Amino acid sequence: MRRMDLAIPGTPKGTAWWDELPVLPNSPGAYRWFYADVTAGEYSAVFIFMVGSLFSPRYSVGARRGALPLEHCAVNFALYHRSTRRRWVLSEYPRAAVQVQQEGRVLHIGRSVLEYGLDGTVRMEVDERCAPFGGAVRARLVLEPQAAAAEEVQLVPELPHFWRVLAPRAKARLEVFSEGVASEGIGYHDSNHGAELLGARLPGWHWARVHGPEETVVDYHLPGGVAPLRVTAGVLGTKAERRPLLAEARDTRLTGWGLRVPAQLYAGNQAVGEPRLLESSPFYARVEARRDGLDVMGEVADFRRFHSPLIRWMAHFRTRVERPA
Repeated sequence: MRRMDLAIPGTPKGTAWWDELPVLPNSPGAYRWFYADVTAGEYSAVFIFMVGSLFSPRYSVGARRGALPLEHCAVNFALYHRSTRRRWVLSEYPRAAVQVQQEGRVLHIGRSVLEYGLDGTVRMEVDERCAPFGGAVRARLVLEPQAAAAEEVQLVPELPHFWRVLAPRAKARLEVFSEGVASEGIGYHDSNHGAELLGARLPGWHWARVHGPEETVVDYHLPGGVAPLRVTAGVLGTKAERRPLLAEARDTRLTGWGLRVPAQLYAGNQAVGEPRLLESSPFYARVEARRDGLDVMGEVADFRRFHSPLIRWMAHFRTRVERPA
């Protein structure tokens, strides 16, 4: 299941992933998504291209009946200003609206584009409407990786779910044309994939990435006593490792939806601050904290909650669905 780097002359080990997109999933319940975030001045933003959308109530039901991931692709974009959401896009598309072009380096979902450039840049362009019935949004993120990719890791032994940090630190330019935003900052890019629905056996996780002045650290915490994962990227290179469990569990708190989230976000053992909720729902939260040159972005997900009929019904109101022509 591991996708190793392709050999490209003149590129350092750990970065040749940009030569092509990985193989997209094609079995019921499987998924692959491409995630990026950026911190640029007072703005932060998240871009996600999903094949087999984890946010889709239709795929949650349909996968059990043989629905394929390419039939439920989605684009998610969110823009935040001083930790307050300004724009939210979550658009789901049928198979006919999805294409892979340019020798496998470009993924089109609707009018939005993910491209891995031959020069190593990552370009994400969103041309969408806000969910569920909002106005037009046009945004672009260009990443120039400044650190090598990590090796792909299996999240939980014996379960078919995998994660790879592709660009742990990147020079980033964010443009949101519909909002008049143009700013530069630091970006992050990774990809997850799996061969079964999230929530079937893997109930959830929480993770956070921390950008410091010289180093980026990403911690991935898993349920059931599974040792956490850490990716570290800095002047000594990029390393993925499984860490020992914490001697004492860190404090948590409940959101208004009853989802348990960290009471503090950390850079190693240093508390950065109380997380600000960028997104909050019954099964998912996106959090952020900044202090003294440290920038933390993270997510908490409870996928078993998502598959409940009530929460699936609620998810319809955060999604715009493009119907087949």
